[in-house]
Amino acid sequence: MRERAAASEERLLFPTEPSISVGLLTDVERADFTLEGEFRTPEGKAFPPGEYRAIPRLHPAGLEIRDAQQRLVEIAPTLVLIPANPATTAFALCDVPVGKGFHWERREAHRYAGTLAIRLSPSAPDAAPRLMVINALPVETYLASVVASEMSAHAPWEFLKAHAIISRSWLLANLTRRIEDVASAPSPEPRETATGEIEILHWTDRTTHREFDVCADDHCQRYYGLAPLGTSDVVRAVMETRGWVLLFHGQIGDARFSKCCGGATEEYRSAWEDRDVPYLRGGRFDGAEWPPNFPRPLTVEAHAVTWITGTPPAYCHTTDARALEGALPEVDRPTRDFFRWEHTISQEELQALLQARLGLDLGAIRRLEPLQRGSSGRLVRLRIVGERERVILGKELMIRRALSRTHLYSSAFVIFPEDIRAGVPRRFRLRGAGWGHGVGLCQIGAAVMARQGRTCQQILAHYYAPAHIARAYE
Repeated sequence: MRERAAASEERLLFPTEPSISVGLLTDVERADFTLEGEFRTPEGKAFPPGEYRAIPRLHPAGLEIRDAQQRLVEIAPTLVLIPANPATTAFALCDVPVGKGFHWERREAHRYAGTLAIRLSPSAPDAAPRLMVINALPVETYLASVVASEMSAHAPWEFLKAHAIISRSWLLANLTRRIEDVASAPSPEPRETATGEIEILHWTDRTTHREFDVCADDHCQRYYGLAPLGTSDVVRAVMETRGWVLLFHGQIGDARFSKCCGGATEEYRSAWEDRDVPYLRGGRFDGAEWPPNFPRPLTVEAHAVTWITGTPPAYCHTTDARALEGALPEVDRPTRDFFRWEHTISQEELQALLQARLGLDLGAIRRLEPLQRGSSGRLVRLRIVGERERVILGKELMIRRALSRTHLYSSAFVIFPEDIRAGVPRRFRLRGAGWGHGVGLCQIGAAVMARQGRTCQQILAHYYAPAHIARAYE
């Protein structure tokens, strides 16, 4: 890896290490923060350590900052606070959302390095003003937190290095592909097909933020600040791989990843826009060799059923409690049924979800019909047949949201209608595989590979070939 990185140094992609902006809170009524050390505004005004609160103002439009005793400290259009000593000074936020919309959703207090910025959120002219909180910091400082937030800081060493490289690659790929150049996802508004059915085709890309570079939650990459670091291994892994990225045809690789592929990776187009990304191809077995007793491709319904209801010997098929404890971050440890899982949804709950999420009143749901599967067996298009109308949903995240109060673990599932009365099931039992979209690196599979002695290079080649490792900056 060192030789390949050195060979690419003659054409570095960035002159120096970039800095980025991370959206920590958006559209909040107020922002309570604590300064753990002295901060200064760009104009030189000192903010001593202590507790503060920012609230929006209408006239003049901007912010009002008060201290713990509710004394007015500042009125300004925006607030930017720069740490006097970046190496030792931090700020803290309480009530930060984690896993928004997913089954592990919660709120936590987090500490952060870098610059704190608070400004008004863009809103409709007649809406009450709200705030956003943004953290600006160098890429490498950000990455140490990301790796320790996505997985445990005690995960295997070669895995930590691999994750540092893919997190850096994803970030820099999206920094170089500005928002205005990214194709917009189609609207989730229903449209009528040529056959008279309703179709809702939608996906959410990770490059949809306009006020900052990335968000701090699972929509982008998890970024929980300083708390998850725990040991020096993560910082050392980021330092040892400093500037290293995946490269394909001269461009930084958009290195997607998910928690558990379920035994086979998914292709890029199944989750996002319809284009081929050679290093994000689907159908890679998350193991040494495709098991002969499982037919493929998994785009064939019968093959997908055999795969999802079976237990292929994949890397991510692990029940080793010690290995999982050492690899998963605290927020993910309660979830243990990620490789194969079941979810039952009642007739009443399904109708209510479709009404609440999509504004669809289909009447009694008679059937859930798979129409298109990706190369991991994940559903890309699903038909829901109701007494009044039929609707087609896609892509994978839309399907996961429509059939669960949070999100289904994945869209790789087989449908079993139960207790059918007059052609209407009282409930639908879903047997599923994997956790997440399945594109790119399988985090649990990669951690198991490292535990079994695979190197960082071998892990990345397993999930991202033909992309290779190169250096983006010194």
